[in-house]
Amino acid sequence: MCAANTFPPQSLSPFRPGSQFRGVRSVVLVALTFTLLCWPSLVKAQQFRNLFASQQAPPDPCFDESSKPKRCIPDFVNAAFSKEVVASSTCGSPPSRYCKSSADNSGQIRRNCFICDDSHPKRRHPAAYLTDLNNPNNLTCWMSEPFVQYPQNVTLKLSLNKKYELTYISLQFCSARPDSMGIYKSVDYGKTWVPFQYYSSDCKKMYNKNPRAAITKANEQEALCTDAYSNIDPLSGARVAFSTLEGRPSAYDFDNSPVLQDWVTATDIMVVFNKLNTYGDEAVDDEGARESYYYALSDFAVGGRCKCNGHASRCVSNREGRLECDCKHNTDGYDCEMCKPFHYDRPWQRATSTEAHECVACNCNLHARRCRFNRELYQLSGYRSGGVCLGCKHNTAGRHCHYCNEGYYRDANKPITDRRACKACKCHPVGALGKMCNQTTGQCPCKDGVTGLTCDRCAKGYQQSKSPIAPCIKIPKPTSSSNSNGRGGRRGKKEDCRKCKKRVRRLKFKKFCKRDYAIQAQILSRETEDDWVKFSINVISSFPRSSADRARRGETYLWVPREDLRCKCPKIRLNRRYLIVARRRRGDNRPGYIVDRKSKVVRWKEKWNRRLRHYISRERRGQCRG
Repeated sequence: MCAANTFPPQSLSPFRPGSQFRGVRSVVLVALTFTLLCWPSLVKAQQFRNLFASQQAPPDPCFDESSKPKRCIPDFVNAAFSKEVVASSTCGSPPSRYCKSSADNSGQIRRNCFICDDSHPKRRHPAAYLTDLNNPNNLTCWMSEPFVQYPQNVTLKLSLNKKYELTYISLQFCSARPDSMGIYKSVDYGKTWVPFQYYSSDCKKMYNKNPRAAITKANEQEALCTDAYSNIDPLSGARVAFSTLEGRPSAYDFDNSPVLQDWVTATDIMVVFNKLNTYGDEAVDDEGARESYYYALSDFAVGGRCKCNGHASRCVSNREGRLECDCKHNTDGYDCEMCKPFHYDRPWQRATSTEAHECVACNCNLHARRCRFNRELYQLSGYRSGGVCLGCKHNTAGRHCHYCNEGYYRDANKPITDRRACKACKCHPVGALGKMCNQTTGQCPCKDGVTGLTCDRCAKGYQQSKSPIAPCIKIPKPTSSSNSNGRGGRRGKKEDCRKCKKRVRRLKFKKFCKRDYAIQAQILSRETEDDWVKFSINVISSFPRSSADRARRGETYLWVPREDLRCKCPKIRLNRRYLIVARRRRGDNRPGYIVDRKSKVVRWKEKWNRRLRHYISRERRGQCRG
């Protein structure tokens, strides 16, 4: 009783003829009982049908069973069906007479004449008949005005409203086939026209074309002319069909032939009738003969597919009513001719039978919404990735927004895709040398004696001072004088520095004789190692005491005790040149030179060249031993 398709019988209807208002109470009770008993079954049946329908949903042709993208193309259609055709000449406006010629059994030509009138429904011959449903049993024909003769032309323009890849163009004539006509295409919606094919009994005279011209790979986009229809009886009518790829050498490799892909693409088709086939009747002064010649077609068909470049399986109308591809594979545009925004990691390509060429999103780690394609990077990556992110947010930078801006460092506890993956540097304003930290570790550059990630405390062996320039100073070592006198150590250091300052900084011959070497050097950089300060220097010239003591030129190191340097004994500054005259320290394996307060380190002057050479010559004469 409660089958899925069961409904209350018609006999129970309260509106059955002759039963109005009779047994209403019994009818209502029966209907209510039926609803209560059968409603659960009906609900379950509907749920089952919905489930079955979802299982039977057709798969997306643009993806295989494993959801991998593949090439897909729209259905093959007659792109001209129901489209508007604009004719330059149509019989009936104003009303005019036309005749149909036929031959009787004796071979004589008979003419039956008629009136074409746009205002009369049975005498109309509009261009809309060209693209309606073609019914051979009820033939409807468009007709031009009679006897529009060369050099006047009659044109038919068909707009497809979208790019199509055409396979053929077919014209079914109701009248005699024209003597000469041309088929043209446009790829810019009718702004410019390119010839597709010519037909003529005299191609050379009419179109300056050789009817026997061969097609090669060098001229695959050239329109040809044929006289193949010249022998057809003009009174019987004919179908003229143009195949866009017939005879083209690259037709069997269409996927890899951009030339042919462009050749078959069109947005508009135009047919130009250049000359009627009159067989000389126009020379006869016979009005009936002239009215028997006109252009008439019953069908204008254009076979092809929506041009979607292998990235869509159908075309749909958008909100503006314009036809566009239902693009897949992350493509966009009316013809799927470009990648979607932000999908520029690979260049756009047309899909082929072996590769879908899906557009790939840029990898910006969720920190950018825009990117661009860089062909050089794409080539350097081995043709894998060429996307460059634009406008990285959340304090990130780089091609993939994969590292932190200056003044920020990477938080190792958060993934790079996190909005807070980059933390601001918090370098101490006194203990750090600047506000920028290491973008990976977050370590700030600290002043001498300062340590910590943010340079906020003194290192071991250092104590805090009140100076913002040197916030941490080394803890002084205790001395015997400091044990006997609470302030003796500090007074001793001051006295030590005074003695150093009182030393005479002049270089005389006797002092030169007591030193082992003399060099001219430029100070490049400075760093601290324990109780020593290491300078990088560039030895410009040397003044050897003997041939064995000749110093090498170039970069090396200069070591100075920290305490001596603190007392400015010697006084050394970066990027200056000095004359260094000192003894060699025995048993010390430090690379380079070692100087202390006993060494001579003075600012370089050009006069030292002459004086040192004079000292060297005196030393060689043995005067140092005297």
